[in-house]
Amino acid sequence: MAGGCCNHCEGQSSARRGRYRGILWVALAINLAMFVVEVLSGMRGGSVSLLADSLDFLGDAANYGISLLVLGLSVTVRANASRIKAFSMGAFGVWVIGLAIWNLTSEVVPSAPTMGIVGLSAFIANCVVALLLFTYRDGDSNMRSVWLCTRNDALGNVAVLLAALGVFGTGAGWPDLAIAAIMSILALTSAVKILRQTNAELRGGAQDSSVASKRVVPLPRKRYPPR
Repeated sequence: MAGGCCNHCEGQSSARRGRYRGILWVALAINLAMFVVEVLSGMRGGSVSLLADSLDFLGDAANYGISLLVLGLSVTVRANASRIKAFSMGAFGVWVIGLAIWNLTSEVVPSAPTMGIVGLSAFIANCVVALLLFTYRDGDSNMRSVWLCTRNDALGNVAVLLAALGVFGTGAGWPDLAIAAIMSILALTSAVKILRQTNAELRGGAQDSSVASKRVVPLPRKRYPPR
């Protein structure tokens, strides 16, 4: 009976991983497509926030690819993959802050209609991915990092729409730069959260290994032949 229960649990776990793998492939395709759309629109429309969001889509596509590679592997491997993703999110945040500061002296006003249309399309795409990943938001650090990336994308898209309204209403480019800075702060805070969780998982794995190594295996009792 116990063996049947274990087989049933393993079957459910395998099916769950299979569904998660399929969702990651869908998310990967959506993010790559939106990266191409946003980077071209951002360069053409002169929008820093769209360029920032396009790189976010590219980073998420890379994150989904890493998640597909480590899915089903050990906790240590998944935690180290999450650490790589956290550092990439942090690097993205720093890059966007630098780009916003560099563009602060520019007098180019981005295209508000382009920002609005592309931002709305990106928001819909991220909402679809977020709904697909919602069930897996409380998993290990690897699953959590994927969920946080998608959640940040949706929030970033709302911010881009607000920036488009700000550019349209003021006729200036500073709302675009302000939203880009906020998006970078989101990326930095998420990176810190993921690093904390990965460190906790790695410490837990090290403690489990230490306990296992200290277990004493009893030696077989020596049998003497009868006299």
